[in-house]
Amino acid sequence: MALVNENYLKLPGSYLFSEIARRVSQFKEENPQADIIRMGIGDVTRPLVPAVIEAMHKAVDEMGRPETFRGYGPEQGYEFLAQKIIENDFLPRGVKLDVDEVFISDGAKTDTANFQELFGLDNIVAVTDPVYPVYVDSNVMAGRTGAFNAKGQFDKLVYLPCTEENGLKPELPNTKVDLIYLCYPNNPTGMTLTKDELQKWVDYARENRAIILFDAAYEAFITEDNVPHSIFELEGAKEVAVEFRSFSKNAAFTGTRCAYTVVPKELVVYDSQGQSHSVNRLWLRRQTTKFNGVSYPVQVAAAAVYSEQGKKQIKESIDYYMANAKIIREGLQEAGFKVYGGVNSPYIWMQTPDKMPSWDFFDKLMKKAHVVGTPGAGFGVSGEGYFRLTAFNTKENTVEAIERIKAKFRS
Repeated sequence: MALVNENYLKLPGSYLFSEIARRVSQFKEENPQADIIRMGIGDVTRPLVPAVIEAMHKAVDEMGRPETFRGYGPEQGYEFLAQKIIENDFLPRGVKLDVDEVFISDGAKTDTANFQELFGLDNIVAVTDPVYPVYVDSNVMAGRTGAFNAKGQFDKLVYLPCTEENGLKPELPNTKVDLIYLCYPNNPTGMTLTKDELQKWVDYARENRAIILFDAAYEAFITEDNVPHSIFELEGAKEVAVEFRSFSKNAAFTGTRCAYTVVPKELVVYDSQGQSHSVNRLWLRRQTTKFNGVSYPVQVAAAAVYSEQGKKQIKESIDYYMANAKIIREGLQEAGFKVYGGVNSPYIWMQTPDKMPSWDFFDKLMKKAHVVGTPGAGFGVSGEGYFRLTAFNTKENTVEAIERIKAKFRS
């Protein structure tokens, strides 16, 4: 008799975005004429830029010739892409990395979900609340979180509330934790930490031998000078942090799939006897066992992101989305909503009218304005009474969506 991994049975309901898709599909069936504007899932709408497409075409042609065909590549990625990443994303910010500290993958979601495999089940995990669901769900699946309780949280997780009272920025844990998930610019709130604020987390991790799992998937959207693009800009961070990056949002690779994770050689984890082990080597062992690498044409395309034309073209896309974010932020403020984010991030975090339950607001917004967003409750208990909109639509749809919201919900 085959037995189920009972940790999966602890997961509440369906995955957040699957539930959104179900409700939208049902509404469309009942209202086929409704013109739905989707501002919920953080998928991009602008296509791959010409420099990326040109590079990918050339790489595909190479794959069709015997003399340039490539089979299995290195599981951790080709050196030509890792070198481009280091030269463009880190060295200009004063961060020196070796090529073998950069691991190319098919997505930051994949890596943030898989990285927890390196750590024992007795580690105490801290997450911000609200939080990107994958951090929590992957630890639930592993058996690290305990049961799901009546408060809508897992017994063994340490939640770090991000509320209006603390400016939506988490405070340091007041109990011992071993693994800390941080995402900045934040998904879902769109908030950021300054260098001084993030340094406090690095210092905490160094003092407590904790490890920070830092998701920097949205760093390309940062506009303010005092907001770090990488945790490795901060003193001591290489001793305590892993950083996840993605080409999905800045370079439109949501369907093409390419990302990378930086695992410094200084970072160690301990066994039950107190002996230290290189996290870099453990992750390499995990990847070479379970992953066959990102395809050559996709990695060539990702390298083109760093070409002169690629940088220029991608900046235009980022500016486009951030202009949308400004339209959303200012339009919602004009309509009387309390709004966060949208300055260093493509996400706007809005308070629901009279702190209406967020799933109720989801349904009301869809039915009255034919606009779809993401209920804050889907990101955790502290997300209740809030709602996330994304700037990843067309300008025309963004303007139209905000006009509809202002018409139906202006206070």
